[in-house]
Amino acid sequence: MAQELEPLLQNGGGGGCCNPAGGGAKGSPATLPSLARTVLKFLMWAVFLTWASAIFFYPTKPAQAMFKNWMAATELPLFGITGSIFLAFSTPILILAALAYVYVSAFPGDHVHVEKKKLRSLSFRLWTFPVLVDGPFGVVSAVEFIGIVLFIVYVVYAMTYYTVESVSLISKIDIPSLVGRELLLDIIGLRFGLVGLFCMVFLFLPVSRGSVLLRLIDIPFEHATRYHVWLGHLTMALFTLHGLCYVISWSLVGNLLEEMTEWKEIGVANLPGVISLAAGLLMWVTSLHPVRKRFFELFFYTHQLYIVFVVFLALHVGDFVFSISAGAIFLFMLDRFLRFWQSRAKVDIISAACRPCGTVELVFSKPPSLRYNALSFIFVQVHELSFLQWHPFSVSSSPMDGRYHMSILIKVLGSWTEKLRGIITDVQEQTRNGSKSESGRLTACVEGPYGHESPYHLMYENLILVAGGIGISPFLAILSDIIHRIEEGKSCMPKNVLVLWSVKKSKELSLLSAVDAQFISSSVSDKLHLDIQAFVTQESQHPLEEGIVGDDQKAPGIFVKNGTTMSGLVGTGDNFWAAMYFAASTLGFVLAYALAQVYYVRRFHVVAWWHLGLVFTLCMAGGVVLPGGLVVLLWHLSEKRKLENDRWDASVQQHHAEEEAEQTTNAAGGDHAAASGVSLAAMQTTRYGCRPQFEGTLARMHRHHHTNVMTRAPSVNVYVLTGDCRSLFDQRSSRRSRSGWPGSRAAWRQTWRAGVRSSGSAGQCGEGMQVAEPRPPRGEAPRRRRLPLQQPQLRPLDACIYNYIADLIF
Repeated sequence: MAQELEPLLQNGGGGGCCNPAGGGAKGSPATLPSLARTVLKFLMWAVFLTWASAIFFYPTKPAQAMFKNWMAATELPLFGITGSIFLAFSTPILILAALAYVYVSAFPGDHVHVEKKKLRSLSFRLWTFPVLVDGPFGVVSAVEFIGIVLFIVYVVYAMTYYTVESVSLISKIDIPSLVGRELLLDIIGLRFGLVGLFCMVFLFLPVSRGSVLLRLIDIPFEHATRYHVWLGHLTMALFTLHGLCYVISWSLVGNLLEEMTEWKEIGVANLPGVISLAAGLLMWVTSLHPVRKRFFELFFYTHQLYIVFVVFLALHVGDFVFSISAGAIFLFMLDRFLRFWQSRAKVDIISAACRPCGTVELVFSKPPSLRYNALSFIFVQVHELSFLQWHPFSVSSSPMDGRYHMSILIKVLGSWTEKLRGIITDVQEQTRNGSKSESGRLTACVEGPYGHESPYHLMYENLILVAGGIGISPFLAILSDIIHRIEEGKSCMPKNVLVLWSVKKSKELSLLSAVDAQFISSSVSDKLHLDIQAFVTQESQHPLEEGIVGDDQKAPGIFVKNGTTMSGLVGTGDNFWAAMYFAASTLGFVLAYALAQVYYVRRFHVVAWWHLGLVFTLCMAGGVVLPGGLVVLLWHLSEKRKLENDRWDASVQQHHAEEEAEQTTNAAGGDHAAASGVSLAAMQTTRYGCRPQFEGTLARMHRHHHTNVMTRAPSVNVYVLTGDCRSLFDQRSSRRSRSGWPGSRAAWRQTWRAGVRSSGSAGQCGEGMQVAEPRPPRGEAPRRRRLPLQQPQLRPLDACIYNYIADLIF
């Protein structure tokens, strides 16, 4: 596993790290790959900018004139107007996905490759520098801020343009004022729906957990969900205004119920739009933070109404209007179907145990081909607790801890985790009593892993890890990863690691024993300076049990055989099979729609808009399930065969390893204890009755030019930490500016290398100090989780008067 991760750090190592073989050797024939990489990037940027510009400038008359010419040139007898609109607004997304698969397959290490010069680039700074620290959007980087502004500008300018145009058009028509107001409301309502539909194009992209587009730009799912939240609020606001305009218009003429229950054959069907809007409003209301925090299960279950929302949207607007957003929805369907396949496997639990602090540790069996890094997280379902609830947990093990297992730590905070601990403790009690019972069996399914493609914790010489309570979980994986890599001579930049860990009770400090590398040899300690500072906030002095605080007092773990390892069928897995799945599903969708047009629509003279929308949706699903499902089945068989071969090789290697270990033991003469080195517990400094002072720590670290600060703490602490970083950075920038230091601008550019590349909360400070919150959500009570954020979207794009559809939309 460690060898598979080596491309992640090519040319990025330093400080005595090994140089990758063949990396950047003089005279190497790298011109052709470099040219191909440049061409692919150029094509992707060209497609994206053209597509985004077409959406942004669509309201203008020149753009609409160009679009009419496009439709005339691309309209085919088989696909008609639906094909032209799909080519204009949905095909670019699929082309981007296809090019992304080519890119990550042809350059498997490049899309996660971060060099020092990239850390100093303008694009990296824009992605990482926090513009807003605390506000309604949380911590917002420069690029995110630009994106928010662009969406707001687009909505305001588009609706202003449409409103002025509509008022001008109606003023030229000699009609009664009441009819004019009704018509104006209908047109403005239609425009709200159209703008909302364009915003919805981006709504489904962030929630495709294994999306190749997110992997390409290295935005992990837990970070992308915040974009889904923002877009969901914007989209639902537009669709609500869309429906409100029509409700007011119909009320003015006194036929509200009639219009709301109308299901037209030719034109927009109102009743499906009402159903879609009702489902969207229900998802929107339950996704609001106060509701989601207190009633998370209500939010989670109502969010499954996205199926009702999408299907009735297609029935509402018909196939040609629905095709505007079909591309993004199709990518989401691909991801959802693949996740369904992966989550069906019942995973073997190598060990399930309860630690003395009340934390549950689960160790799952995984195939060696399933790759992840120390910042990954997984979703876990336990059938004995719920068939619908999937909870996210940070991975607490390093990929270098072992090829065949992955572990997580779960803090008991709610009913789900309390029941899980109860099952494990019951089984442990039965084991101690010598009785066996099936009542305590654990049937677990796992989805993932997800997270950052790039191991950012390995790319900075100085690393500060700030954690609160169970938030130490991903940092345990980071510590183990760094120690193992240094021991084995792998690429690894960190030389100084400072851990600031705040806990409520001293018994939580036993979590440190979950690190696989409990002892640091002298060869590692010479290259790595590790300082673990623990703060116990609710105890003012050493407890009586201080002598055993650092010991692992967990009860013996239980083994649960469910029949298989974690499935490798994940979008972030095998690039070849993922690309084949995408290609087969896309071609299957196009073929299914063509056959439906020839043998169903034309043969039976289907003209109803809602009927055509249903056929279009079924063809999308058929393309994913049939040809895509066949590729997934072949993928599954390939993974199964590979796993059997790996097990055979592993058994042979284990036999040789045992023989070598026996010989080494006899030769060593029992001096292992002396050679073990320093324990992690000896590197831990514990303070009672106080909290870490971020500002003072950061001020002492400001002289380090290559520092990465990562936090896994409550939001309030993250905001404080980010604010301290920004304050320190501003103070130093101000002092340099006032001092007139020669070359200060260049020096500032040279030393500012870090940034924020994770979800939610981050900030930058000093000379290149990074604050990032890699928030793979941890195990906790549903009311506290921020995990599968929402997918609320709703938009009936309907027109009261069918005659105006063609002119008003196209």
